[in-house]
Amino acid sequence: MEWSTTFLPDDKIVLIETSGIADEASSVEMAKIIFKSMARHLSLRCLIDHSAISSVSGSAVEIYDRPKRLVKLGLPFEIRIAEVVLPEHREHFRFLETVFRNRGFAFYIFDDRESARQWLIK
Repeated sequence: MEWSTTFLPDDKIVLIETSGIADEASSVEMAKIIFKSMARHLSLRCLIDHSAISSVSGSAVEIYDRPKRLVKLGLPFEIRIAEVVLPEHREHFRFLETVFRNRGFAFYIFDDRESARQWLIK
C-alpha cells in the first residue's frame, strides 16, 4: 500500500490518502508515519482516506492484535481516527473499528471524507 501524508492546519488533522493493496505490513509502517506526523503537528486527529485502495488483506487474529501492537509503538488513547472506506471493504474495516473501539479508542469508519472530518472536529 502506498500513502501520502498532509496536515490540515485549520482543523489540526493529519490526512493520509492511501492506494494499492492494504495489508498488515504496510498498515503497521503507515501507522508509524502517522504517529510521527501527529507528534510533529501536535495533533490527536487523523483522517485516513482508503477510497483509492484496490484490495484489503489481513487475518482476524492480526486485526484483533493490531491495537496492542500500536500501543507498544506509542499510540495514545486520546487519538481520534476516522477512516473513509469503500463499500466493498466495509466488512473488513467494520471489524477493525469494533476491535479498536472495544479497546477504548475513538475509531470510526465513514463513507465520505466530509462526514469523517466533521466527526473529527466536533
